[in-house]
Amino acid sequence: MAKSKSKNGKIGVGVIGLGIGKLHLQGYSQSPNAEIVAVCDLIEEKTKKAAAQYGIENTCTDYRELLAMPGIDAVSVCVPNHLHAEMTIAAFEAGKHVICEKPLAMSPKEGEAMVAASKKAGKLFMTAFNNRFRGDTQTLKRFIQDGELGEIYFAKTGWIRRKGIPGFGSWFTTKSKSGGGPLIDIGVHVLDLTLWLMGNPKAISVTGSTYAMFGPKGEGQGTWGTAEAGGGFDVEDLATAFIRLQGGATLLLEASWASHIKGDAIYTNLMGTKGGAELDPLRIYKDMEGAPVDITPACPDQGGGHLMEVMHFADCVANKKALISTGEHGLEIIRILDGIYKSAKTGKEVVLK
Repeated sequence: MAKSKSKNGKIGVGVIGLGIGKLHLQGYSQSPNAEIVAVCDLIEEKTKKAAAQYGIENTCTDYRELLAMPGIDAVSVCVPNHLHAEMTIAAFEAGKHVICEKPLAMSPKEGEAMVAASKKAGKLFMTAFNNRFRGDTQTLKRFIQDGELGEIYFAKTGWIRRKGIPGFGSWFTTKSKSGGGPLIDIGVHVLDLTLWLMGNPKAISVTGSTYAMFGPKGEGQGTWGTAEAGGGFDVEDLATAFIRLQGGATLLLEASWASHIKGDAIYTNLMGTKGGAELDPLRIYKDMEGAPVDITPACPDQGGGHLMEVMHFADCVANKKALISTGEHGLEIIRILDGIYKSAKTGKEVVLK
């Protein structure tokens, strides 16, 4: 049985899933507020390797065993999408704080149940939106909060790949396990980042289209994930959407795993009444003293978004601070993505409730 780590001033944490979960381990290992008590993965070899690397005493292949350990105050849920709701709700029922990888859930219904479970348990619930924690995005957020861009009335954002279908035939390309293709896999990142920079306005309606032009033919495969022979492809490989926001602002979104383009690109462009901005790299465009000015802020390298988000979560749990990224934020993104998929299926605009 794991011993409580809270007595030394640190919270005890557990990581479930050692794919993206390996980055959570890095974050906790560098946090002054956390100590890793246990790791869990279906592949025992992964747990033993992680335990050896980080000096972790407890390993298991069943997440329920990890949740039963009294020395664990908080957990990272880093498993395939279709398992997020089950494991997150179980963690809250076990009295743990939770950071769950994006996308928060497969559907709004699942997301609502997860948020409700966190409130019932009285525990912190964070959605792992790592791009909010990058040095450049934190810098841009400060410019926006200081009014340098004025009212942001239009934005466009996207993550597009030339050849980047992950884990062909695995859960990534199986809708019943992933919820969709690049829209819910990588589009979720830039959508959340852009809405966060805009102040998290609610979406009131969406119009979307999806396409599967490469995956069904086995083309466009990338290097991320583990391919599974004999597996299928029943998701999109490109999605695009027009989103209307409360207050009158609008947002264009595109996401692709495969497309005939020059090369991979991740971008966010914001247009405001007093200035504009773009990311990757960060530039700010304004008029000063009657002349157009381009500003290139020097952004601190804090170690990367994944590292900083996990350290932030540990800090908030240990020191009772407010989360920058919440379960409710993750739920709002799922509502938008669900609406885009419904619009693509029906060919009509979907009004969000």
